Amino acid sequence: MHLVNKPKTARGEETLQRICSAAEELFADRGYYNTQIGDIARKAGVATGTFYIYFPDKISVFRYLLNELGHQLRREIRAAAAGTENQQEAEYVGLRTFLSFASKHIGLFKIIWQAQFVDMEAFKEYYETFSARYISHISDAQDRGEFADIDPVYFSYILMGIYNFVALKCIVFDEKEPSEELVQEVFKFIRNGAFATSGDSAGAENGGAERKKDRRKN
Repeated sequence: MHLVNKPKTARGEETLQRICSAAEELFADRGYYNTQIGDIARKAGVATGTFYIYFPDKISVFRYLLNELGHQLRREIRAAAAGTENQQEAEYVGLRTFLSFASKHIGLFKIIWQAQFVDMEAFKEYYETFSARYISHISDAQDRGEFADIDPVYFSYILMGIYNFVALKCIVFDEKEPSEELVQEVFKFIRNGAFATSGDSAGAENGGAERKKDRRKN
């Protein structure tokens, strides 16, 4: 499906960006179903007819934003991880880049979560496309002995699930900027897993006792 009529001039590109920014903000604040094309046009400072020069309908601008988000996020992660020396380092940088991106583009991040109720096919395509690109990196890392021998397809969704829900908790629910300490905590789980080994049991018990004390104080 043709989503957007791409402009051929700098002025047209600027108008398209205003429409997209307005749609992003309104979809994030009001939700897709509570936003009308007239609302988007007014916020963008254009006539309703101008909207239709670029998009045939409301669902097209929604899908366009979703696609652009995926492309932009993958570009930023790829660029950030370009100089890494192994998969563990690449994952750490990728996690940090993802959380930073979600924080800067919270409207687009919220649109991803809405997509499952607005356009399930677009929602599925967003994650399937991300997974497909992730799988090759996971498989290569497994061949090098850097990743555990887990089905790469589900492995990709496990990692994406962790990253997305951490971003949801930190950025959307708690309205906080993701810190380096958060990245380190999440990556501790990715690197070591959920269960303490026998060699870690003493440290785990001591750590658990300290956390209980902290909870009592709070």
